[in-house]
Amino acid sequence: MVEVVSFQPKTSKIVVEEAPHQDPAADLTADALRLRVRQQEILAELGVLALQGTPFLELLEHTARRTAEGLNAEFAKVLEYMPAEGRFLVRAGVGWEPGVVGDATVGADIASPAGYALRTGKPVISNHLENEERFRTPELLLEHGIRRAMNVILQGDGEPYGVLEVDSRSEGEFFANDIAFLQGAANILGMAIHRQRAEGKLTAALDRQQLMAKEVNHRINNSLQIVASMLHLQTSATNDIEVQHALRDASSRIAAIARAHQRLYGSDQIDIVDLGAYLGDICNDLGMAMPRCKIRFSTVTGIKCATDTAIPVALLVNELITNSAKYGYPNANCEVWVTLSQSDDGAISISVRDKGVGLPEDFDIHSGKRLGMRLVTALSAQAKGDLQVHRRTPGTEFLLTIPATGSAT
Repeated sequence: MVEVVSFQPKTSKIVVEEAPHQDPAADLTADALRLRVRQQEILAELGVLALQGTPFLELLEHTARRTAEGLNAEFAKVLEYMPAEGRFLVRAGVGWEPGVVGDATVGADIASPAGYALRTGKPVISNHLENEERFRTPELLLEHGIRRAMNVILQGDGEPYGVLEVDSRSEGEFFANDIAFLQGAANILGMAIHRQRAEGKLTAALDRQQLMAKEVNHRINNSLQIVASMLHLQTSATNDIEVQHALRDASSRIAAIARAHQRLYGSDQIDIVDLGAYLGDICNDLGMAMPRCKIRFSTVTGIKCATDTAIPVALLVNELITNSAKYGYPNANCEVWVTLSQSDDGAISISVRDKGVGLPEDFDIHSGKRLGMRLVTALSAQAKGDLQVHRRTPGTEFLLTIPATGSAT
């Protein structure tokens, strides 16, 4: 049973009724029956809107309109409690003059009906505001000629959000049955408020996690760039050509990984990389590190790839370009073409082609005689791609095909 605090005219007494008086229309005349049915329809409608994730302010406005309709009232409003000010803000409403919703405030102390509902959790009916002596009638209601009002608490996430209020200029009374309808609407809205705040907390946590991930990628990029630079500097500290090649190769591999982390901390997505832009960076870096080698890169825009796939692909391209420069062009003046494309079914193809001296007759990519080729086969397997070797006239083409499952569309 609903406990109702009702305010009687010309008295300072608050009457708490354990068995509140009922609507005289409780004998379910045709009009009363239609109204009760419509109230149930409204509650069902509000429930569906809340479950559908209707934008919060839109749901507040809809609740105000429908509760006013369900009680044959001209006015309704959602009052959000502002603890810092100790007042209510009219967050949504229907029937009010321009400038009220979103701006007007009313007192939230216990001397006002809405404040009493908030602080006690009890529904409040005030059917004769013009004669109310115990409670202060808010100026907003006086300005709009409101004669009667009804307030119910609007719960939030662990603490009250505010109050749902219906007001009317007409004579008559609000009854206990009306409280049941209004509280039902408030409960539905309260669940939506709880969900909105929970989603807000999850979004904030996700934003923090993404920010931390970007910061980690930024730090990793910086650290890898330092290591790559140190290895590059070490090449001048030795006269051994093989050692110089090994240090330079290690430096370029580390720089390729650093490039991935650089792109990750600069992107809104840490699990997807723009593969064309990433490989373009790799080719540019290698071109600067090997000024006697021209690297011609071509791609189409919009080819996305999972980060876990993009990094081994970039390392593989890095190895193939380095090997072409080292073995395909003995005179050191090399030219390499790198082409990135995507088929209609989403499969990604990466071609690395040179016009050098070609491969030895006994070349076998799976023989594992050279570190570079061992890395290439391992990286193609890690990327879940199919690597084919084609002898061209002149030169060689390595073609890596990654199925659509390794791309990101």
